[in-house]
Amino acid sequence: MTERTLRILVGKPGLDGHDRGAKIIARAFRDAGFEVIYTGLHQTPEQIVSAAIQEDVDAVGLSILSGAHNALLPRVCQLLKEKNADDIVVFGGGVIPDDDIPGLKQAGVSEVFTPGTSTDSIVQWVRENVAPRA
Repeated sequence: MTERTLRILVGKPGLDGHDRGAKIIARAFRDAGFEVIYTGLHQTPEQIVSAAIQEDVDAVGLSILSGAHNALLPRVCQLLKEKNADDIVVFGGGVIPDDDIPGLKQAGVSEVFTPGTSTDSIVQWVRENVAPRA
């Protein structure tokens, strides 16, 4: 039996209205053979978690440029845990200071990609760190 294709939700939490990076990474995931669900702009953590569960995704990639990463990314992780879906891998990217990354990881974010990270590197990380959920 072949392993199923990875399903990745790309989300834009909060009031951040810049989605070029999210669209670029969504296309890179699609080109890599992943199934991609893009939630669009201005999503609440609750909306993102609801979509992730409904779509039965393996991972959630959050793109954030607004500076609200310390509130929004941990909230997504917390909600997934509350919904017994904390086996969904959460990773993020955007303008996130290096000093904030350890706290995000402690809150459950598996990896943080900062500006300049290549899409190939992100795709490779997903291949190595995300497995289809049971």
